[in-house]
Amino acid sequence: MNRAQPTNGRGFRRFSAVTIIAVYLLILVGGIVRSTGSGMGCPDWPKCFGSWVPPTEVSELPADYKEIYAQQRAEKNEKFVRYLTSFGFDELALEIQNDPSILIEEDFNAAKTWTEYINRLIGAVIGILIFGTFVLSVRYWKSDRPIVVLSFLAFVLVGFQGWIGSIVVSTNLLQWMITVHMLLAIVIVCLLIYVYYRSKRAVSAVNVEGANKILLVIAVCIVASLVQVVLGTQVREAIDVVADRLSRSEWIANLGLNFKIHRSYSLFLLVIHVYLAKLLYMNRAHSEVLRLASLFLMAVVAVEVISGAAMAYFGVPAFIQPLHLLLGTLIIGIQYYVWLMVKNGKKKLSITG
Repeated sequence: MNRAQPTNGRGFRRFSAVTIIAVYLLILVGGIVRSTGSGMGCPDWPKCFGSWVPPTEVSELPADYKEIYAQQRAEKNEKFVRYLTSFGFDELALEIQNDPSILIEEDFNAAKTWTEYINRLIGAVIGILIFGTFVLSVRYWKSDRPIVVLSFLAFVLVGFQGWIGSIVVSTNLLQWMITVHMLLAIVIVCLLIYVYYRSKRAVSAVNVEGANKILLVIAVCIVASLVQVVLGTQVREAIDVVADRLSRSEWIANLGLNFKIHRSYSLFLLVIHVYLAKLLYMNRAHSEVLRLASLFLMAVVAVEVISGAAMAYFGVPAFIQPLHLLLGTLIIGIQYYVWLMVKNGKKKLSITG
């Protein structure tokens, strides 16, 4: 039985779509923070150097600012270590306790400080947008309750993401924490995509033939892409290691096995995406939506591969790194949206068939 949709459904979809785009913008800005080495531009959280408006000159800070913020981060890390231990992650806790580099403070750099501060401001705006999505979703409470529940979950996860971000800062950009931060961002954006799609699924069904096969291939693509994102964070970790002692032109040659795996794995991703695009574009149900989705997905995958090659052959240009990260997460979002379309089309076909 079809449930009546709220009269403001179109407005909700527009707002949630803007929120999704904004989250991707935040991922891009986060990539810029990472590529410019600005992650520790603010040594505390949520404030920046103890203020809601960060300083522009080192003279505005006390002479012992490094010791002050190192101590603050040490206290925060002690609490985090206790959390890890209580959940059975003893080795990770020991890693944080026994790594003296975690408490090394960087010299004040106004450009890095304000780059990180702008990243935080955008993050705050994203939080407001996601809260707005939840508020607007309440009107679906009677017609489609999961939209409300999942919108609220996305808002809760944004708060948790903020806390994870504070741990990333307190642990001086500990690599596995950055990976968790990135994967959680993908979870949040996929939640928002599902909420958006669920609110319009009644008007966005597609005719699909061979849906089971297509769904399986998409699932393989999503898992493979997530693996590649994790491999990419490991490559970024390797770059951090060599960046302090080598010039940018020498980075690639000294990245070791992680980079070679990441590079070779991209060829596998390209092949399975070509196969998926063929299945979608040549689908005998002649769905124009699926054809457009296949072309868009392949275009993004192609640009992603090209950006990866550009980094490999041109010494990891700083301006390409954020784009490469953005495209990698965008691919997962497109895959998931297509999966939802195919899944919904399959359900409608079984109902009407």
